[in-house]
Amino acid sequence: MVFFPPFILIRKKVIIKRLRQSGATSPETAKTLADAGIIKPNILPGVTERMVKKGIINKTADGKYYI
Repeated sequence: MVFFPPFILIRKKVIIKRLRQSGATSPETAKTLADAGIIKPNILPGVTERMVKKGIINKTADGKYYI
C-alpha cells in the first residue's frame, strides 16, 4: 500500500493561516498569495479557486485574497 500525504488539505490550511497572519481579513486588506507569504503561490491553483467557490476565502477583482 502506498501512502500519499494530503497535499491538498495541507495547502488549504497554509493558505488560511498565512492570510490570517498577514492581516488579510477584508477587501481593503486583501493580499496576493505571494504577499501573504505563501511559498510557490501558483502551485495547485485549483485548490485556491475551489476555496473561493466554497466561500472559505474571498477573492477581489484585482486577484487578491482575504478570509
